[in-house]
Amino acid sequence: MKQLDPISHVMTTSLKTVQIHQKLSEVRRIFIENQLHHVPVVHDRKLVGLISTTDMLRLNLAVSGTNSWSIDTMLDQQFTIEQVMQRNLVTIDIHSTVRKAAHLLSDGVFHSLPVVDKDNNLVGIITSTDLIRYLARLC
Repeated sequence: MKQLDPISHVMTTSLKTVQIHQKLSEVRRIFIENQLHHVPVVHDRKLVGLISTTDMLRLNLAVSGTNSWSIDTMLDQQFTIEQVMQRNLVTIDIHSTVRKAAHLLSDGVFHSLPVVDKDNNLVGIITSTDLIRYLARLC
């Protein structure tokens, strides 16, 4: 039964991550250059937070007619990764199933689940889009 497949069949493992001390403009560049919507924040390999494009949009910067350099400067002067990131994350264990991931994502409150091992080391991420692609392959 496919719903009992391990999430390792669905999750993304080649992650772009940031550390708390990095600049928020670096997160913005990661979103743009990699067409991502979620960037985990780590300390060494330990998951400490997550920044989504929605978190960035909440900053409400007045960017009309502003170039990328100005946007990055405003971001870096007004905010830090630590201020913007989500801390109270719902995560999923590496040994969980696709079914459990689908159940956790199905309420629509969030669209990604960081995948961690028993020591809270980040090993991947699974998103709503990953699940949809997985289901599309089954049809």
